[in-house]
Amino acid sequence: MASVALAVNERLKKMVFEAQGITAFAGKVFAKVFAPPFYWRDLYEQIHFLGIGSVYLCVFTGIFAGQAMALQFSKEMAEFGAKDYMGRIITLANVRALGPVLTGLMVAARVSSGIAAEIGSMKASNQIDALISFGTDPIKKLAVPRLLALFLMMPILTILTDTIAIIGGWIVSHFIVHVSDALYWTNVKQKLTYGNLLVGMTKPFFFGIIIAIVGCYKGFSSEGGTRGVGQATREAVVVSSISILVAEFMMTKGLFAILGW
Repeated sequence: MASVALAVNERLKKMVFEAQGITAFAGKVFAKVFAPPFYWRDLYEQIHFLGIGSVYLCVFTGIFAGQAMALQFSKEMAEFGAKDYMGRIITLANVRALGPVLTGLMVAARVSSGIAAEIGSMKASNQIDALISFGTDPIKKLAVPRLLALFLMMPILTILTDTIAIIGGWIVSHFIVHVSDALYWTNVKQKLTYGNLLVGMTKPFFFGIIIAIVGCYKGFSSEGGTRGVGQATREAVVVSSISILVAEFMMTKGLFAILGW
């Protein structure tokens, strides 16, 4: 029991130190977002790599998530004679929660690991030291463009995922559940309200920040050569994914309170 308690204590202390490190690093990045110089070319490249490069992932995620959700709900709703409300359920679930979270998790798996691996490899090969020797701030050069790219692209990717998921739900509703197309899309339109869109579209901005900050932090703090880069890559995915789930709950609670729901 003593060894288990010691292990738990060490793990908790590591989590606290990790949270402190990420918070301090985030403060450094935010302080340099609006400070010159501005690396517009790097920002464009990161938008293309991190954002546009994730489009296919969001399309596949959205279509199958929407279809799976429609299949799951169809049987239970049919038992209560409520299958005509399929469009409402699919829209609410995707716009409020599932779309932003799935997009965040999929992009985190692809992007956070890539950021950590790229920056970690630069650190292991002394390229970051070379930037410093030439008078270039590595945080401004490497972290800020990735932060801005994800901040801008995550809402767009979330809208894409939501749209494809609703279309996926319509496919199942039309061909399997046999719900009227007009009724399905009328219900979809009724639930695309200001409140639902506010809840769903506020989250991606913060998810993008989480993914960028965690990925960059893990890359800059990696140690031990290539083995350390591999460990940083794994930890970046785990930490960013868990942080997204925690942020999802906290933001949903806060936004519901603001809207009086």
